[in-house]
Order: sequence, then structure tokens, then C-alpha cells
Amino acid sequence: MAAITMRGVTKRYPDGTEAVKAVDLDIADGEFVILVGPSGCGKSTLLRMIVGLEDISDGEMRIGDELVNDRAPKDRDLAMVFQNYALYPHLSVRENIAFPLRIAKVPDAEITKRVEEAAKVLELTENLDRKPANLSGGQRQRVAMGRAIVRDPKAFLFDEPLSNLDAKLRVQMRTEIARIQRKYGTTTVYVTHDQTEAMTLGDRVAVLRKGVVQQVDSPRNLYNDPANLFVAGFIGSPSMNLLPGVLRGSTLELPFGSVELPAARVPQGGGAERQVIAGIRPEHFEDASIVGDDDRGHGSTFRSRVEVIEWMGSELYAYLPYSVGGGSVGAKLDELAADLDLEQTSGDDSQIVARFDAASRVSEGGDAEVWVDVRRVHLFDPDTGETLTPRETAGSRDHAPGAVQD
Repeated sequence: MAAITMRGVTKRYPDGTEAVKAVDLDIADGEFVILVGPSGCGKSTLLRMIVGLEDISDGEMRIGDELVNDRAPKDRDLAMVFQNYALYPHLSVRENIAFPLRIAKVPDAEITKRVEEAAKVLELTENLDRKPANLSGGQRQRVAMGRAIVRDPKAFLFDEPLSNLDAKLRVQMRTEIARIQRKYGTTTVYVTHDQTEAMTLGDRVAVLRKGVVQQVDSPRNLYNDPANLFVAGFIGSPSMNLLPGVLRGSTLELPFGSVELPAARVPQGGGAERQVIAGIRPEHFEDASIVGDDDRGHGSTFRSRVEVIEWMGSELYAYLPYSVGGGSVGAKLDELAADLDLEQTSGDDSQIVARFDAASRVSEGGDAEVWVDVRRVHLFDPDTGETLTPRETAGSRDHAPGAVQD
């Protein structure tokens, strides 16, 4: 095992395009770090630079104490698990797992021992003599992981390993990967575009946009304290609602009305009137008719038409129309939506997504009284996209629904 250190790591193609821009990142020995972002953000390129499949244009890459910029992949002692499994169809599961050991001329007895140990951990013992064609997608992915495990490498590198699996199997394999990483304690770098994977797997998550690292933090802190609009919009499912607003002291004017922010959410030196972008997660709205007395005083209510309802069983999503408005704020939201692959059109009607408790009886096409938790409103600068909201205290982070423990 080994730490991975990057200083100013850049990937520049011959036409001048920079896919990765001056990345500084420290991955501790035994840490599980996720590289996440939308398609084309540079996360897979960065992973391939770590393993040596892409040259480094500028900067330094160290594995342990060794500079590896010019080292071939085979000399870096890293194990990579690919999206398409990369198994040999003519070899059995046993021989697929054993393949890197045979290349390294490990004695047969040691190969047998390591393969059987890995198969036991991965629950593949009964499949050792089968061919990949006779396995399910999840089993094939476990074979690919077994081939990495038997090498006892300095680090595991995963390149979107679950993207070819169905939804139920992805959940199961997430659990398997987390269990195996904890068992072996191997430094792990995992690339995904799925922020749910990022939030449930990683010790820390690095969010990338257009080759630039936007924020590196624990999943809980990314959820509670996003550094900018991009991180706020990317982390969370469904995505955070981003609304144009005007801040006057502690009073925030929003498309659905005005709310009074608590002192902890008001930017320092924010006395003058200013345009802002307000971020409110779907889970911080509720049907006002079922909000308890203890919580009601910590929020504000407004009436809205309910355009669409999505019933999920344990909860429901209500879509509430509002007008975005044009201008610079609307243009900023358009730019962000394009990067996040979201729908947002300045000057047209848009929708707030609100997550209500299953006890709610709101109906499509009707009006509802909606409660919003003002303790959870985020504010962003419409020009820079940077957060204006003071960072939370450790105690207040415990209120984040679904956030992952540090």
C-alpha cells in the first residue's frame, strides 16, 4: 500500500486542450477517494495518469515516495479494474484471476493459495471452473476485482466499474466494494459519474468540472457545505433547487415569496441589497400540513400549485412551477445546467422539486401550502458561483438527511 500525491498535474493534448488542469491532491495510505463529475470532466483521464496509461504534461505524480511520471504502468504496482471487466473469455474464472500472477512467474502453490483466498472473499469459489460467458454481470465484475486483489498492489484503481450493471446489482456491488476495501485497507481511487456511488463509498470525494478540482471533502461536508454552485448542484439526488433571489439584510426574496434567514445563514457584511442564487434541496421542503410544531418555527410557508407528483412509496416528489426570470442570474443558471446536464431555461417557467413525506395528501393540479426549512438555505454569488453561506459547525451537520458519516 502507498499514498498517492499529485502536484500541479496537468494533461494537455497536442491541440492545446487541457483535459486536466493543475490538480493538487493528496490520497493517504489506505484511503478510499472518489473522483466524480459529469461526462468529460477529466476524471477518467486523471485516473489513467495515475496508472500510467496517459502521459503527464506538467506536474508531479508520486506513489509513496517515488516520482512515477516516466514509469511504465507495469512498474507502478497498481491494479486497475475497468468498466468492461476486460476478462479473457477462453479462460476459466480461476485462470482469469491467476493471470497476473502467472505473468509474474509466481510459484503454482502460491497462485492456488491466493486465488482461492480471493475467491472466498468474493464468493466465487463455486464458479472457479466456469467461463466468463456463464457468469452474471456482477460475478464478472467480482472476477475482475479478484484479479486485482491477488496482486496485493500498492493501490486499487476503479474506472466506473458498475456502470454496466442494472440498478439492483449496482447497490449490491457498492456494498461488496466497500466491504473488500475495508478488509484489505488498500489505497483506492474510484472514478464514477454517479454521485450516489460517490456519497456512499468514499472517505473523501473530489468533484471535478472541466478538468479542475472544485472541492475535496468528506461526503457529509460536500452535502452540507458545498464550496460553489457546481458542487451544490451536482451533489444530492434529486439535485438542489437553484433559484434567483435578492438578499436585503437577513430577508431573502425568492420567486415564491420572502423568507427570513437565521443569523447563521446570512453572509458576513451582507447588509446591502444584492442579487444571489439560493440553493434549497428537495428534502428541505415539506407539506406544511404535516410539519410538527417544533419544526414549524424554523421555516417559512408559501402556497404553490402542484404541477406533477411522483409517488415513490416511502415519499413523494412534488413539482412546483415558478418563473426563473432572465438577466445575469438566469444566464448563470443556464451555464450551470449545461455542465450538469440539467434542464434550465432562463426567462421561462421552471420547477422546484420538493420531497414530501408519504403522509402528504397533496394532489396534482391542486394548490398546496409548502414549508421550507430556512436553516438549510444556501446562498451563492451569481457572478463567481462561490458560496456566500458561512460554513456550518460540526454539530449542525448532524441534521443532513441521508448524509454519510465522516
